Amino acid sequence: MTFDEFVTTRGPSLVRLARLLSGDRHRAEDLVQDVLARAYVHWRRISATGRPDVYVRQMLVNANRSWWRLRRNHEMPYGDSTREEAVASGDSVVIERDRLWRMVLTLPYRQRAVLVLRYYEDLDDAAIGEILDCSLPTVRTHAMRALAKLRDLGAQELATEVGGIR
Repeated sequence: MTFDEFVTTRGPSLVRLARLLSGDRHRAEDLVQDVLARAYVHWRRISATGRPDVYVRQMLVNANRSWWRLRRNHEMPYGDSTREEAVASGDSVVIERDRLWRMVLTLPYRQRAVLVLRYYEDLDDAAIGEILDCSLPTVRTHAMRALAKLRDLGAQELATEVGGIR
């Protein structure tokens, strides 16, 4: 597979993966562009592995992690992004997805990466472990803890709504 074919077939899904990992569409596009630029230089070696998709995903995960390590990259959004607006009842699915997405963004980086790779990319634990460079039990532990935290956050939110505080 040539680099052009790879970018044509996998480029949009890499942007979606980066969006889910980073939580920001613009940062995701920048991350994918940087990763693909680095991959292009080493494409002969990457394609020789026989699994360029796994290799580039790993590069993307590592690039996102490195981006957050740099102190200057912690942005402060303008305005209140957590404010909910009144919407018609037909939009309840969108509201629920948005709530879930906000809860996912509160997870630690590795837990979020495991959930995104498992449920969005539909990868098995072995592939996730290879991408994140960790063992199978570690992948399962991250997934278990992430799901438990999401359940707790959902229960807290529900209790708040039922209690009339919301």
